[in-house]
Amino acid sequence: MTPDDTGTAALVKSRIEYLEELGAELARRGMRVRVTQPRGQAPSLHVTNPDASALAENILAEEGADGWWYWWSWAERVAPAADVAGAADLVVRVLAVH
Repeated sequence: MTPDDTGTAALVKSRIEYLEELGAELARRGMRVRVTQPRGQAPSLHVTNPDASALAENILAEEGADGWWYWWSWAERVAPAADVAGAADLVVRVLAVH
């Protein structure tokens, strides 16, 4: 925690911390994950289904006027970053072998 300009304490997470938090939850669920940061681009979480490596996705974390959200690479929201379990549920469902 660091004090802000008004002297109150605020917990500020970085984009990478949000991605790492989701990555830890997805890893517990058996997915392969790694945070990547290509030169000149925002970091993302690369998620792969270990049972079908073609089933993979890059998840982004972005802050908007309504807070932090996880995003699919095709610019659609996954879930609020505060709902790590809900985001993980959806990612696992999308990357599942059908």
